[in-house]
Amino acid sequence: MTFQIAGFVDNIGSKKLNVLSVRVLQKAQRLGQWDREGDARRLQHSVSKSFTCMAVGLAVAEGKLTLDARLNDFFPAYGKTVAGSPYPPGELTLSHLLRMASGHDSPPLWAEERETLQEKDWAKYYMSLPLDRMPGEIFTYSSGDTFMISAMVQAAALETVRDYLVPRLFEPLGIRDVRWDTSPLGVTLGCTGLWISCEELSRFGQLLLQKGRWQGVQLIPEAWIGEVTRKQIDTPGTADWGAGYGGQFWMCTHGAYRADGMHGQFCVVIPDKEAVIAINSHEDDMQGILDAVWADILPQL
Repeated sequence: MTFQIAGFVDNIGSKKLNVLSVRVLQKAQRLGQWDREGDARRLQHSVSKSFTCMAVGLAVAEGKLTLDARLNDFFPAYGKTVAGSPYPPGELTLSHLLRMASGHDSPPLWAEERETLQEKDWAKYYMSLPLDRMPGEIFTYSSGDTFMISAMVQAAALETVRDYLVPRLFEPLGIRDVRWDTSPLGVTLGCTGLWISCEELSRFGQLLLQKGRWQGVQLIPEAWIGEVTRKQIDTPGTADWGAGYGGQFWMCTHGAYRADGMHGQFCVVIPDKEAVIAINSHEDDMQGILDAVWADILPQL
């Protein structure tokens, strides 16, 4: 059967879903592609989180970090005693943060807050806030958690997540001169801010499918890919937002997992089909896009 992307394009068109670019790979070969107006580098929003996760895996492998590392190990001046907190924020571990289980009901450092926050030291701000419950048990999606992961990697590796990943991940994947936005103090945002194209995103997906191996070289430890792309905590949503969360990756229906960003940025990996689907969009109906993937792309794989 010859792969046809036209059904997917017709489906998103009929539903007025503003998808901009699509790449479909299987067995490391491109099956199909489609661009509304070319494949420009675009803000990947929270897909950035999954790239930050790769920096963690590398730092762990290099002995710079452990999953039990606490915020206070790197920021000892902050978060030791916070009034009204059932648990000291400084005792939060890297493991808590990776699983979005930090214990906040209203997570800090959302986009709107980042734009107006007067405090320039975002690690200090994050660690000044009380938790609402004990960490480790309940998922609450938090860009602040991922920013703190980025800050921990920077403190451990002595360079930003962006710079740390340039020789270890971006350059081997052919992603050059990458832009990744920073906090006021120059910390890679981690949670968002990465600008790459759909084509470049598809390479990242292929790396994940190949369990961290690229052109014969193990860029990311295989065990790390396996750990962070499996379900680690329940999520309260429905459909593809209710399938659980790993370590900075969402689980999907249909035996898949994904990196996922606001307005319809997706890097979907389907191991059983040896397939990767990368999508860039400017669309709020994100489940609608995934429904079209399951209806029109998956059956052809």
